[in-house]
Amino acid sequence: MSDSAQKPPFSWPVRVYWEDTDAGGVVYHASYLRFMERARSEWLRAIGIDQSRLKQSAGLAFMVRDMQIDFLRPALLDDELTVTVEVKERRAASILFAQTIVRADGGNLVRAAVRVACVDVRRMQPASIPGDLFPAPAI
Repeated sequence: MSDSAQKPPFSWPVRVYWEDTDAGGVVYHASYLRFMERARSEWLRAIGIDQSRLKQSAGLAFMVRDMQIDFLRPALLDDELTVTVEVKERRAASILFAQTIVRADGGNLVRAAVRVACVDVRRMQPASIPGDLFPAPAI
């Protein structure tokens, strides 16, 4: 499939508040992790996956296994940001996401590769992602 035929990445808007910044109004690095986590959670919700129900019914949860982040430019207090989520690879028990954070003016701030593992929460061991969990067009 050509890039022009691919569906655009899922995106989630975020505004920067004081709680996200240091005393100078610059976004603290750990805040970007929260922004990306929220966007992945909203992506799951958008494709019909209720994480609480998945944990309760199947004993499964998605947990970050690995993350590589490039901090390109800082976000500042009151910035309007967009966080994207794009599935790059799906394995039996994990999903690799490409995520970006951009300022509303188009400035690229953060690029990340995030691998989440499907985990059996009772045993805290990797578990296969149920085949019927993701509709084919979404992945």
